[in-house]
Amino acid sequence: MKPIILVIFDGLGDRPIKELGYMTPLEAAVTPDLDKLAELGITGMLHTIERGVRPGSDVAHLALFGYNPKFYYAGRGPYEASGYGIDLMEGDIAFRGNLGTVDDNFIVVDRRAGRIESSDAFAEKINGLEIDGIKVIAKAGLNHRIAVVLRGQGLSEKITDVDPHVVNKPLKKCLAKFDGDDKAKFTAKVVNKLIDKAHMIFKSHPINKERAKKNLPLANCLLLRGAGRMAKYESFQEKYNLRSACIAGAGLYKGIAKIVGMEIIDVEGANGKANTNVVGKINKAIEMVKVYDFVFVHIKATDSLAEDGKALEKRDFITRADKALFPLIPLVEKREIILAVTGDHSTASDLKIHTADELPILIAGFGVRTDRVKSFGERSCQSGGIGHMEGAEDLMDMLINLRGDTKLYGN
Repeated sequence: MKPIILVIFDGLGDRPIKELGYMTPLEAAVTPDLDKLAELGITGMLHTIERGVRPGSDVAHLALFGYNPKFYYAGRGPYEASGYGIDLMEGDIAFRGNLGTVDDNFIVVDRRAGRIESSDAFAEKINGLEIDGIKVIAKAGLNHRIAVVLRGQGLSEKITDVDPHVVNKPLKKCLAKFDGDDKAKFTAKVVNKLIDKAHMIFKSHPINKERAKKNLPLANCLLLRGAGRMAKYESFQEKYNLRSACIAGAGLYKGIAKIVGMEIIDVEGANGKANTNVVGKINKAIEMVKVYDFVFVHIKATDSLAEDGKALEKRDFITRADKALFPLIPLVEKREIILAVTGDHSTASDLKIHTADELPILIAGFGVRTDRVKSFGERSCQSGGIGHMEGAEDLMDMLINLRGDTKLYGN
């Protein structure tokens, strides 16, 4: 059976940009290797959930791995926390979080504290706190990101976010989603006490005193969202009988992969940023297909740059990343692997948000019947042989079928 490599460019899709001559960043990028792979394979367009649905990265990746979010999704927190290295226990309530900046009236003026370089020192200050008999576990993620877990009895994930999700809005109080839910009310009370305590600890931190001198946004607030209860998942091995591995820099994607049972493979310099070691990721993936049946490679910066409104930088990053894909071409030409390249969602650089716009996808290598498409982009792939896929769950079925490993339906 041939091994599968799945390369996901986070937020790959985009919209036509005036500064790029009304091309998308992907269309404007110089991508001879992606174009060659498209020529060698079959292409199409993908909605990771369904038409008109604007997916988060968490539900989109669950769908890409064949786990229907309608049944498996329980909030982003557990995936983020797992990806940051917290060993979750069944029943833990986990949150994704940011270090943010609030003014004296608790108005959120920056949701990322100026994209502070590290949250390590702040996570250490609240890790191990105990509030009303509940243990707080905190661990730093990339830049401003931080994961928080509540562990103890009588907890519920059915609570609201503290993070208002936009700037110039007040910090929210955590509330139970439903009246009469005593566990949720208790959990909300613990969260609100944690937010108050974190603010008192953070605002006097020496790092913030230095940031104040430099007129930088203070990391004086803990913005929590995406509460989820850790539950047991059917593993990738159980679901597909595939030995699987994940190569990623950002915590969320490691977390999702870890929870579904993928092995996490570290690559030096893989950091989820625009300077991530894409070459190292692809080379490691090629090495790992000698050991694993399925290797997932995640590339984050396409999304982050678009969320910052940096369409030209997104174009330039795609150009740089394209060069790293060159070693995959001989393996595809020799039919030694099955390769899929797509995104998890579109991120519009002009809007700085995820959109429900469909994504280009290519599949190449062993067993693939090619089409006439010779370039990889949002518009060129519209005429590809795959057509339009609704729901990324179909992707795993297609890849397993190419391996010749699909179970027979009927006799």
